[in-house]
Amino acid sequence: MEAFSGQLPFLLMMFVVIFFFMILPAQRRQKKEKNFATNLKKGDRVITKSGIHAKVVDLNDANNTCVLETMAGKIKFDRSAISMELSQKLNAPKK
Repeated sequence: MEAFSGQLPFLLMMFVVIFFFMILPAQRRQKKEKNFATNLKKGDRVITKSGIHAKVVDLNDANNTCVLETMAGKIKFDRSAISMELSQKLNAPKK
């Protein structure tokens, strides 16, 4: 039991490090992605996680989907399939 008491502070410190460097950033990113998906509006230019470039034509809050217009036509996607990072790069102001 004495050997375990020497390791306890080390284990607690490892948990704190894992929490601040892995769990907390993941929670923040998840919150930002949820806000991005809820703040989509018609006319936004987006990129899906599969790499399709499109413009938002219609949003359906009931089943959390959106209709995207591509050069090939209109496609219905789940909002979670839209990439937040790539869409923000696409809509970033030109330098």
